[in-house]
Amino acid sequence: MKATRTIFLILILILFLPPAAKATTALETVRKNVNQVLEILRDPSRKAQFAKEIKEDRIRPIFKEMFDDVELSKRTLGRNWSVLKPNQQEEFVTLFRRILENAYADKILSYKNEEVVFDRESMIGPNRAEVYTRVITSSKQIPVVYRVILKDGTWRVYDVVIENVSLVQNYRSQFNDILSKDTPEKLLEIMRNKLREKKS
Repeated sequence: MKATRTIFLILILILFLPPAAKATTALETVRKNVNQVLEILRDPSRKAQFAKEIKEDRIRPIFKEMFDDVELSKRTLGRNWSVLKPNQQEEFVTLFRRILENAYADKILSYKNEEVVFDRESMIGPNRAEVYTRVITSSKQIPVVYRVILKDGTWRVYDVVIENVSLVQNYRSQFNDILSKDTPEKLLEIMRNKLREKKS
């Protein structure tokens, strides 16, 4: 249970990262953004209503700017991305972003002042990098790797690896399992229903 809460915390920190500043390294971008998030989470004056108010006011625009939604969606679906029609791809990107928002935003109040250490960055391509960090809890150190891509001078996240578990691969296995049995429209229907259940 504690491990699950900590993983949710890490994903929350990822989700709430503000838009990256241009002309900075991948490591500088991640460090700046995470530190800004930590400041917000540590502000006691905002704690009580944080989860309720921040969702509409901050999550959606920040999430849209921080993550490369299309890159994230393509990598999550893998070869199945091309199976979707253009209009289905567009809807998938929107639904997937909203599912991630809803899945992790409500966990924000579980933040318990964990420390984040920024170790190093490693270029894995001309416009891609991995930023290695650690979340320090009272009992363990959790390695977190941000995979980022440089587009238009801005580093954007397209995957996160927590304790050797890739966010993209985790969702890919779920979505591919559905697509191995049903149509793309069925996958979109499942995603729509998931969002409706969250609202009710």
